[in-house]
Amino acid sequence: MNGLPTFSLFEHAPQMAVLFLTLGVFIALSNFFLVRRLGDYPAPKTFPRVSVLVPARNEEANIEACLRSLLTQDYPDYEVLALDDHSTDGTGAILARLAAEFPHLRVLKGEPLPPGWLGKHWACHQLAQAAQGDLLLFTDADTRHAPAMLRRAVAAQVAEDADLLTAFPYEEAHSLGEKLIIPVMGFGIFSFLPVALAQRLGWRGLSVTIGQFMLFRRSAFEAVGGFAAVRAHAVDDVALGRRILEQGFRWRLLDATEEVHCRMYHNLREAVDGFTKNVFAFFDYHVLLYVLAWTWVSICFLEPPLALLGAVLHLPLTDFPLPLAQIAVVETLFLWVIAAMRFRFPPLVILFYPLSIALFVMIAVRSLVFTLQGKAEWKGRALSRPALRW
Repeated sequence: MNGLPTFSLFEHAPQMAVLFLTLGVFIALSNFFLVRRLGDYPAPKTFPRVSVLVPARNEEANIEACLRSLLTQDYPDYEVLALDDHSTDGTGAILARLAAEFPHLRVLKGEPLPPGWLGKHWACHQLAQAAQGDLLLFTDADTRHAPAMLRRAVAAQVAEDADLLTAFPYEEAHSLGEKLIIPVMGFGIFSFLPVALAQRLGWRGLSVTIGQFMLFRRSAFEAVGGFAAVRAHAVDDVALGRRILEQGFRWRLLDATEEVHCRMYHNLREAVDGFTKNVFAFFDYHVLLYVLAWTWVSICFLEPPLALLGAVLHLPLTDFPLPLAQIAVVETLFLWVIAAMRFRFPPLVILFYPLSIALFVMIAVRSLVFTLQGKAEWKGRALSRPALRW
């Protein structure tokens, strides 16, 4: 109707982006002060038996350091189970040698992969079935654990009465490609996931579960169906965390950067392939939501620095207003500083954040395309094409 004011989403995108980033600042500050560390809890009065479960497929470069760190924990009652998932390298020989050295290490030989299962999920399912503990700790072969990790994790689980306790590890990044890509994950979670609110409200959409560290109460793990319930989901950790919340159990997210270290990938190609597998799956394969989310990421984090560059070069690179672009860039830099203080990112990553975000947007596009074309794979195994949600 003529004469009535209209609202254009595109026209007001810069203002909305600044407001969105302002909200992010409040969330990041709340997480910085409210997300507890694994070592913040008093020792429990009793120590339940823990089964530490490690799937391993072609992990000869990682498995010995990982298991030695787990087999020398200062915890009174635990076992370590490692499963050789049809490795073709020296993983099996390393596991056999360690089993002879450490009596509380049990080594399993993986059964053939059944139809409809992803490889790692099947390995974890077998580990859980063989475990004897009241608590189940799933961790990855590329992690390293401080001697006090298990004692502190159980103390936190008991104090929080958590059915699933998950935690951020310290993500190591050595090559340039790793340094540009790996920090984006922690930055995004810490800046836009209000952890305290998510824990209080129990909303599945606000939850993030870190597969490198998942400590389950066994009864809750079995009640939600374990890995069998997420057998074909590419991000099993997130899916399991959401099932925990959906069924009324307690989920807690902590900071374990002092106790657990992990080097997920060793170069740019590995990082690109790894996140290609996971990013679209994190959105539960909702195509429209996914496209809108990454478009919004581009507006918030790429257009403002592009506007500043355009001002310097005297080129019209974007329509993003310069004053709002300046505010947005300052807010984003502040968000990166907050995340870097907690996760110990390399300082140069902060200054080159537009490049990091641009790379991650390209990975997001690649993740969508590969999934739609059925090209997604991991560790030599093709991933089945999921059911899409438009």
